[in-house]
Amino acid sequence: MATRGVFSSRLGFILAASGSAVGLGNVWGFPSQVASNGGAAFVLMYLVLAFVLAYPVLMAELLIGRATESNVVDALGSVSKGRSGRVVGMWGIATVSLILAFYGIVGGWMLSYTLEALASLAGLEQLAQWLIASSLPRNILFCGVFMLLTVGIVSGGVVNGIERWSVRLMPTLFVLMLLLFGYVMTQDGAMDGLKVYLLPDFTEALNPELLISAMGQAFFSMSLGVGTMLIYGSYVSHKENLPKLGASVALVDIGVAVLAGLLIIPAMYVALHNGVEIFGANGELLAEDTLIFTVLPSLFTTMGSVGLVVASAFFLLMSIAALTSSISMLEVPVSYVVENRKVARNKAVWLIAAIIFSISVLILANFELLFGFVIALTTQYSQPLLGLMLCIFAGWIWNRNSILAELKKGDSQAEHSWFWRVWPWYVKFVCPVIIVLMFYRSL
Repeated sequence: MATRGVFSSRLGFILAASGSAVGLGNVWGFPSQVASNGGAAFVLMYLVLAFVLAYPVLMAELLIGRATESNVVDALGSVSKGRSGRVVGMWGIATVSLILAFYGIVGGWMLSYTLEALASLAGLEQLAQWLIASSLPRNILFCGVFMLLTVGIVSGGVVNGIERWSVRLMPTLFVLMLLLFGYVMTQDGAMDGLKVYLLPDFTEALNPELLISAMGQAFFSMSLGVGTMLIYGSYVSHKENLPKLGASVALVDIGVAVLAGLLIIPAMYVALHNGVEIFGANGELLAEDTLIFTVLPSLFTTMGSVGLVVASAFFLLMSIAALTSSISMLEVPVSYVVENRKVARNKAVWLIAAIIFSISVLILANFELLFGFVIALTTQYSQPLLGLMLCIFAGWIWNRNSILAELKKGDSQAEHSWFWRVWPWYVKFVCPVIIVLMFYRSL
């Protein structure tokens, strides 16, 4: 077997794992959830649930990954000491591959909108219109470009590919978000949006619908259940304190989500001030794809030539958020093929990317039938069930002494830590109950 890669620094791992967690859901999903569920009351409950739900499951993935130093199939097979773990691992690979298939499509849209703003600045109006007009050739072309960018990074391996680009892309993402936030807050209407985002309605804090939404956002925003964090955990040095590393990843992911809300909610109210409709027929704020591809572009149009620069920066931000997640998704099946099937890494990356791109083309060719179906199948059904299985493996099947031994590699006093006193029981009993409730809500 080829020597496995290892992250060369703590910062490299934190930025790579945070990049995996930080995706399009953070940038468009979280702000929409905030606006529709009590503003700051939702933010508060999201912060709580991110640590009482998502963090324990994140730690299960990181611990299993580092202890086994294997791809997701061999790792879960080792922990379960049987075929069941390997079956779940293959299920995870199939799920993450389908997620990447539709993620590549959306990532391609982000790239085309980035270039549309640049084309408009250059006066190439015909090209600009083609870039934002939905068509099969455009969608296939930019999905392919997005996949090529992902391939280029993953083929470089852990240190020279994933880590090298994560330490560049993640700071760029933060800088772009801060610059855009600073600009938006100078516009009329921004303070109205900021009030919606920051002033809580605590009567809504314990609303069951709000709690379920916050649970779902906390769980899915960290890309848990499909093996991405398990794989990244397998590349972490045994000298590192995993609970602290996991907490750092969770904090960065939460920080990006909160910052995205600070940017997008005020931007929506700036759009409202400029005459752009931001509420649907049901009175709720427009969300997700309508928000990203209709409301915000309409806002940028009202800003004149400055709006083109802002639009380019915003969609570049969205493209980076998509790319930092896609590289971790592609690494899941790649690591399996390289380690288990003994295929050279570069060949494995191109082969798997070609298969996933073919699935993307199939979805695009049957868009109305397959796009929403694949999203629902993977994110609403498969991911929660995989998260439940990880909790069962970590809490019920994996030997407790083996877990402690793994923790002690990075912290000799681990058995006296609060983490060891709480986490094993929490992931064994509480997390499965929460995930089952969340899954039941999604049915």
